Amino acid sequence: MNNSYYVGLMSGTSMDGIDAVLVNFEGDKPSLIASHTEALPKALLSSLQKLCLPGNDEINRLGHLDRAMGKLFAKAVNALLEKARIDKSQVIAIGSHGQTVRHMPNLEMGFTLQIGDPNTIAIETGIDVVADFRRKDVALGGQGAPLVPAFHQHVFASPNHKRIILNIGGIANVTYLPGNTQDVTGFDTGPGNGLSDAWIQHQLGQPFDKDGAWAKSGTTDQKMLQHLLSHPYFALAAPKSTGRELFNQAWAEQQLSEFSHLSEADIQSTLLDLTCYSIANDALNLSENGELYVCGGGAYNCELMHRLRKLLPNYKVVTTSELGIDPQWVEGIAFAWLAMRYHQGLPGNLPAVTGASREAVLGAFFPAA
Repeated sequence: MNNSYYVGLMSGTSMDGIDAVLVNFEGDKPSLIASHTEALPKALLSSLQKLCLPGNDEINRLGHLDRAMGKLFAKAVNALLEKARIDKSQVIAIGSHGQTVRHMPNLEMGFTLQIGDPNTIAIETGIDVVADFRRKDVALGGQGAPLVPAFHQHVFASPNHKRIILNIGGIANVTYLPGNTQDVTGFDTGPGNGLSDAWIQHQLGQPFDKDGAWAKSGTTDQKMLQHLLSHPYFALAAPKSTGRELFNQAWAEQQLSEFSHLSEADIQSTLLDLTCYSIANDALNLSENGELYVCGGGAYNCELMHRLRKLLPNYKVVTTSELGIDPQWVEGIAFAWLAMRYHQGLPGNLPAVTGASREAVLGAFFPAA
C-alpha cells in the first residue's frame, strides 16, 4: 500500500472551479495519479465575487462562505479519492490554497485572505490538512504571492535553458528560470483571463471566451490598449502581486467610459491584448529569447497563444504539457507539493520572488483527529 500521496486543492482568481489532484512525490518529478474539478454552484460563485469587493455585512458573509467553501473543498477531495479508488488512509495530507477574497499586501499593514475552512475540510474528509500558506510570507514582509515559483524551480528548471513558466488564471504570473539555481524571479504580470471573462459574461452571458473566438472576431483599439497599459501597476518593479481588488470589472468599465464608441467584440479583443502585451513586455524585460511554457486556463485559449507567439517571435511558446505536466493541474500539484514541504519541514517560498525577509516553512496544520 502506497502511503506517500498528497492532495492539492486550488481555486484561483478566475473562480472557474476547484481543482483537486492526487499526487505521488516519490520520484524525481511529481506523479499525477488522479484529478477532479468541482464546479462552484452559481449562488456560491456570485457570493464569492461580491465578497471580493467592499460591501455590507462582510463579516457574516465571510463566516458563512468560509464554511461553505470548506465543505465544497472537502467534496472535491472525496470525489477525487473515489475516482482514484484510493482510501483516505493512504493520503498524508491535503494542501489547500483556499479561495482568495482579498489580497492587499501593499498597505501599511499588508494582508492576504483566503477562505475555505481547513478544519471543515479535515473533518469532512478524515485527512489532515495544511493550509494558510500565504500569511507567513506576508508576516515576513513579503507579498504572499506568487508562491508557485518555488515549485516551478523545483520541477521545471533545467541547466542552460532560459525558461519562463507563465500561469494564466484570472491574474497572470510568471516565473523566470534562467538556467541556474540563482536569479530565479517571479511576479504577477497583471490581468490574465479575469477581465475578458467578466466582459463576455456581462455582454453575452457566457462564462468565458472559448478559444478566444469572440476576441478574434474583433479588432484591437490601439488607443484604448495604450490607455490600459498606462496603469501604474505595469511599471512597478518586482516583487509585486495583484488581484481582483485592482483589475476587476468595475475598473474595466471605468476605463471603457471614453471608448463607448467601440463594438463589444473590439473591446474583447483589446482586453485580450492587454493580457498578451503586459505578459510579453515583462517576458522581454526578463530575456530577449527563451522558452515560454504556459499553464492555467489561458493555455487553452488558442487566440491568446497565437497572439503571444506573434509578440514573442524569439521565444518557443508552448504549454507545460511539453514538460510533462498538463497545464490545468500545475497549480493544484504545486499546493500538494507545498503540503509535502510543510510535512518535511522544508521552506516553500522564494524571498527573491515574494520580497519576504527569509525563507520559511509555509502553512499551518489542521489535524483530522
